[in-house]
Amino acid sequence: MIINYIPILLVIAAAAGFAGLVVYSSTLFGPQSPNKEKLSTYESGMKPVGTTKERVSVKYYLVAMFFIIFDLEVVFVYPWAVQFKKLYNQYGISVFISMLIFLVVLELGYLYVYKKGGFKWD
Repeated sequence: MIINYIPILLVIAAAAGFAGLVVYSSTLFGPQSPNKEKLSTYESGMKPVGTTKERVSVKYYLVAMFFIIFDLEVVFVYPWAVQFKKLYNQYGISVFISMLIFLVVLELGYLYVYKKGGFKWD
C-alpha cells in the first residue's frame, strides 16, 4: 500500500530540494557587500518612526478575518452558478432553494457583524 505513495513523496522531495537550492543559490552566488546604509530599515524613503513593538488595533484583525470569511463563502457560489442548469435539470428547484438558504445565512452573518460595529475603523 505504501508503495503507491512513493512517486508522490519523490515529487514532494524534489520540489523541496529545488526550492532549497534556489533559495541557497542566491546567497551563494549573489553579491555580498553589506554596509550600514543597506542594512538600515527602509520605509518608503523616510526614516522609520516609532518602534516595531507598537500594538495594532484588534479592529484591523477583525476586519481582515471578516473579509476572509465572507470572501471564502462567496467563492462557493461560483461553481454552483456554472453548473446551475445541469443541477437544476437533475435535482429540480431544491438546488435553488438550498443556495437561497446559504445566501440568506451569509447575509444574516454580514448584517450581524455590521450591527455589532465590526466594520467601523474609528
